[in-house]
Amino acid sequence: IVSGGIRSGADVAKALAMGADAVAIGQGTLMALGCNRDVWFKDGQPVSAEADYAALGTAPGYCHHCHTGKCPVGVTTQDPVLEQRLQPEWGARHLRNYLKTLTMELTTLARACGKQDVHHLEPEDLVALTVEAAAMARIPLAGTSWIPGVTG
Repeated sequence: IVSGGIRSGADVAKALAMGADAVAIGQGTLMALGCNRDVWFKDGQPVSAEADYAALGTAPGYCHHCHTGKCPVGVTTQDPVLEQRLQPEWGARHLRNYLKTLTMELTTLARACGKQDVHHLEPEDLVALTVEAAAMARIPLAGTSWIPGVTG
């Protein structure tokens, strides 16, 4: 199981091609639920979360305070007051859309590689865009058959 940095269907495709049996998605799901938004809603009306972010020493889009339990938009908290800021129906709809789009991207990439199943992706389906990535993943640099440190 690969975890860390998995945010898109392309990330999942790369992990599966490199041998992962499955992936875990963290940050992408939090974003789909509304993490880092600049507002939360009360009685259907937007309320600015700027002051709450400022109290944490951060700003919307840059908050990484999940571990504090003081999430300004209620995604990662157990505080009953902050929990009320999370909109489960809105979050569920956006999470569904995120996962559906991720799956569509993954299957499109697999089909573009001639695979009928995403689990049939393999390293031969990949190329690297940088010499460093090619060397690290031991896959050819795009447009060549050269694998740094492996082929001459």
